[in-house]
Parts: sequence; C-alpha cells; structure tokens
Amino acid sequence: MRRVLEFLFLSVIVVTTSSCNIDEVITTSLPPKIILDAPSGIYSVKQGREITIAPTFESATDAEYSWTMNGEVLSTSPSLSFMQTEVGEYFILIRVSTTAGVDEEEIRIDVLALETPTISIAGNKCQTVAVGTTIDFVAAIRDTELTTTITWSLNGESVCSDLAYTFTANIVGDYTITATAENEDGKSSDSVQVTVLRPEDIPFEWSFNRSDYHTVVGRKLLIEPAAVSTAKGVSYAWYEDSNEDTISTDAYLKYIPTTEGTHTLKATATYDADGSLTTLERTFTVEVYAEGAFYRPKSGASKADWNKVYEYTPAPGQFINELKTGGFDGTETTPEAAIAYAEARMSETKDDGTPNPIWVSLGGFGGYIVVGFDHSIDNSGDYDLGIIGNSFSGSSEPGIVWVMQDENGDGLPNDTWYELSGSETGKEETIQNYAVTYYRPTGPQMPVQWTDNQGNSGEVDYLKQFHRQDYYYPLWIEEDSYTLTGTCLKARNHDASGNGSYWVNAEYEWGYADNFSAADRLTDSDNANADANANHFKISNAIDFECEPINLPYIDFVKVQVGVNAKSGWLGELSTEVLGFYDYNMKR
Repeated sequence: MRRVLEFLFLSVIVVTTSSCNIDEVITTSLPPKIILDAPSGIYSVKQGREITIAPTFESATDAEYSWTMNGEVLSTSPSLSFMQTEVGEYFILIRVSTTAGVDEEEIRIDVLALETPTISIAGNKCQTVAVGTTIDFVAAIRDTELTTTITWSLNGESVCSDLAYTFTANIVGDYTITATAENEDGKSSDSVQVTVLRPEDIPFEWSFNRSDYHTVVGRKLLIEPAAVSTAKGVSYAWYEDSNEDTISTDAYLKYIPTTEGTHTLKATATYDADGSLTTLERTFTVEVYAEGAFYRPKSGASKADWNKVYEYTPAPGQFINELKTGGFDGTETTPEAAIAYAEARMSETKDDGTPNPIWVSLGGFGGYIVVGFDHSIDNSGDYDLGIIGNSFSGSSEPGIVWVMQDENGDGLPNDTWYELSGSETGKEETIQNYAVTYYRPTGPQMPVQWTDNQGNSGEVDYLKQFHRQDYYYPLWIEEDSYTLTGTCLKARNHDASGNGSYWVNAEYEWGYADNFSAADRLTDSDNANADANANHFKISNAIDFECEPINLPYIDFVKVQVGVNAKSGWLGELSTEVLGFYDYNMKR
C-alpha cells in the first residue's frame, strides 16, 4: 500500500510540473520530433552539386536547431543546404530542442561521382587526303546510367547525331571534325583535323622503318616500305652492290642473296613533281651469314622448357592490367616490368616445387609473346615444339605460331619470323599481313577502339560487370596508338543459345596454340576442367612471307600471336592464353 501511495504522489508532481490550468483545461507540452523526408535517412547528391534537406518538425515552437558533422556546426536553421566536391559518405547529426525536450537524428549523405560522358574518335587525329576521299569516323562513349546525346560538327556546324559520321572531302581546305557527347552531368569532345588537297599536291611518300637487315645464304628476304603513295607514273629501281643491272622494279624487294658477307642495296623512286622528275634514293645494308653458323647444340645442362621471355606485347583486352584474375599489380608500366610479369606467371610452382604455371593473356587480335630457349630446337620432321594453353571443348582461342632462327648470332629475336602453317593456311578467308591499330581511350573504363587495314573498325568492349581496371590498353605502351600485324583466321565463334547467353568458341583442325585440336594435342582427354594442355608443332611447317615452305634446320625463338579478331558477347574478346613452351624433342 505504501508503494502505491508513493507512486501516486510522484505522479501528481509530474502532472503539476508539466501542465498548466487554463480555464480549468489541463494542457501538456510535448517534446519536439524530427520527421525525415527520406525515411531511410540516406540522401544522395552528385559531387559539386547542392542538396537541401528540410525535415518536418513536430512540437517545435521556439525550437533551436543544429546540424553538425564531425563536431562542426553546419547550420542552425530548420533546413540544411549541403555541397561537397569529394566523393564519399558524410554523416550529419540533426538536433532540435525546446523547453519540453530534445530530438536527434543522424543522416547520411552519399556524394556520388559525376557521370560525365567521355567520347573518343577512332583513327589518326591528323589526316591529309585527296579531294573526293570519303572517311568514316566512329565514336565511342563511356557507358553511363544517364541519357547521352552525341553531336558531330564540321568546322563548328552540326552535321550528324549518330555514333558514326561519314566525311566526304569535296573541297580543298582544312577541316575540324568534332564529336561531342552530353548528358545532364556534363559533356566532352574529341576532334580530328583533316587537310584536303588536290591529288597532285599530296607529297609523295616512300619510307622504310629500317635500313639494316640480315639473313642466311639462299634465304628469301623481304624489304618493303612502311608507307608508300599510290601515285601513278612512279618508277622504281633496285640495285645490288655496285652492279648497275636492275634487280627489281617494284616498290619493295624480294632479295635472295647467294653469297655470304655484307651486301649494299640501292633503291630509287622517280616521280613527276609539278612537271619535273624527282628521284628519291634509299640505301640498305644486308649482312648474309652461312646456314647453321650460330647453331647452339644441347648440352647435359639444357632444359626442355623456355628460359626467357623477350617480349610481351598484348593487344588491349579484359585481363590486361587486371589486378585480380589477371594477376597484375599496377606497377607494370615499362616493357621490362611486363616481361617480368609474364615470366613470373609461367614460372609459378606448387609448394613442393613442381611446375604450376599460370596463364598469360595476349589480349585481342595481334597480341603476342616471344620466348627463347637455352639451346637450338632441332627440326626432326615431326612434332618439335609444345605450347601450353587452356583450351577445352567449346573454348578455343587460336594463336598463330611463329618461329625464328638466330641468324646473326647476337642472342636476340631480331631476325626473320616464319609462320608455322596450320589448317587455315592458304584458305581464301585467311588474311595474311592483317593489321589492327588500337587507340588509347580518352577516359577510364571505356572500350578500346581499333581500325584495320581492311577498312573496318570496332571496339574491345569494356566489361564492367566482370572487371574494374581503368584501362584495357597496356600501361607500358607510351604511344597513343599502336599497330599489330599478323595472320588473321576467319572466326568460328557463335552464339549457340540464340539469345546471347551461351557462346561457343569452336576449335580449328590443327596448327594453332590454345586450340582444342583433335590432331596436335596428342591426347584424347576432353579436358573438362579446363586444365593446362599443350598443342604441338612441327618446324618443318614453317613458311615464308609468300606462304611457301622454307627449310629451317633449327629454331631459337618462338612467338605466339592472337589469330582472330572477334568477340563473344558477354564473354568478351577472343584472347589466346599461354602457360609455357617446351622442346618436345627432349620430352617424348
């Protein structure tokens, strides 16, 4: 009973202190309450933009307000206007107080990055063409969640609103072609300068990348220009040593030396320049060696496996620069670091020391790797070379195999590459000397654009659902574009589902790395677990630049180069992977 009386007494005190008697009506002051307009308490705004947060306050007569972040008062008003330029999460405490009490709420403001569109135009940024020339320009835009428009302008005048624009050079002059992408977050532009001249005003070009060559007696050597004009009426002449007899009248030379030693070749191109004949002269030096002069026999210490990576130049691809599955760490910013990366991957071992190589991706078409051995690999007439890939049924990404003999004995792969023929060699759909030029994207997480020497263009898709590295373009390539040249096979990949969900990369009969061949894998295993497995190759299948057989008694270097230019939907580009190389003569 005593406790009940005490409770009643305390209740009377509470009522007396929080109530007042107005005309015999008792009123009670309630504490304030914050009602957020975002029930979750989470707001979002783009960086550099202002957001105003204005909650509803109940029982807030004569209230005091404060908005604080990290102990700093941002506002003492019922609302807050907030803006930050740094992306991140910001936590703010809202406090409202009256004589009747206090209420507090913590909110979070997510400051998001602007989705400004980034655009780039594939191709050379400065071009000179003749009147009447047509140029197809294609733009790429980084994906955003916002609706984005594109506008092409010619010398400031809008001419097109599609991703592609065709420019016809009708009038002599200088033109600036600009593509602009714009959405609510901003815009970006990329431009190309085009100079249009009369055909007779375009400078004649006949240039070579090198003037020094070497080869072996009786072996065919090709000396061809890196660039040559298609002007009419040009006459060419090639001369050997001091002989005045012409040995060729082409813009290039197929040279077969018959004696060892140093040979000097002179070439001239004569053309009509403004009514008068002008002659360009080029001189080349060719060192000719005896067959087998620098053969390196096996010794007791020789190992079957490769012993050095000399070059690693992939095309852009989804695993290039990739920090997780791809195994990069972001420091591969020089060719030497890229080589060290490839060597470390293919040299990986298990805890017990047994080999456990990891694949190295060569990216899209033309990407390549070059390795050497501690001895010369003999041509047995049978399978001589093994190259490890990770193909399995339905997943073949064929790599063209090239071999080289150390013709000048300097221990470097700076001699002549010879392709090993495969099942597609000589077919009409197989393209020799196919070249693709890749262009550095103008912003992160963009597709990589390319053009080829067949008049085509395209993109290496950026697959943001799988990879998050900023660039597929190799970090160690300093140039804003680079060209990879090789043999291109007709792609056999196809969408087996019909709706894009299941892609098959079908195999080729024989002669290619990372290819699920029934012939040269030399096993009946279906490799259902996609384990490392090898294809095997014959040095006797080596061919020259005219696809004619060439007898190489041995080789010293091997190159594998991606042999298709294709992509399989959500799987991305077809990309040869390699895990190792070995002298099969030492293993069988």
